[in-house]
Amino acid sequence: MTSHVNRLLYWSPRLLCVLFALFLSLFALDAFSQGYSFWQSVLAFFIHLAPVYLVLLVLLLAWRWEWIGAVVFAILAFLYLVATRGRFEWPVYASISGSLLLIALLFLLNWLQKTRLRSA
Repeated sequence: MTSHVNRLLYWSPRLLCVLFALFLSLFALDAFSQGYSFWQSVLAFFIHLAPVYLVLLVLLLAWRWEWIGAVVFAILAFLYLVATRGRFEWPVYASISGSLLLIALLFLLNWLQKTRLRSA
């Protein structure tokens, strides 16, 4: 593969993961509309960011070991489907689990490409 494709394969899962974390963080903003006091709202906001912390932690590990990103993001997609089954319409599942599966697939492809380059 060309160097351009290798670079794209390296950066795309990482960039998508950061964008996905930003997308998830938007859902934490509802903590400010719950009628809590200011400090209770701030605390609730940071608690609502727990999924974002998890995604960023996995990204930190996957940045060095791509196979971890492939496995863990696929597991997170499955766990989200199991935990929320039947509660939402399909676009919600597509936006959350679909994004996680896409990121997992891109990390897998990046890992496979990296191992192929090492063995060549």
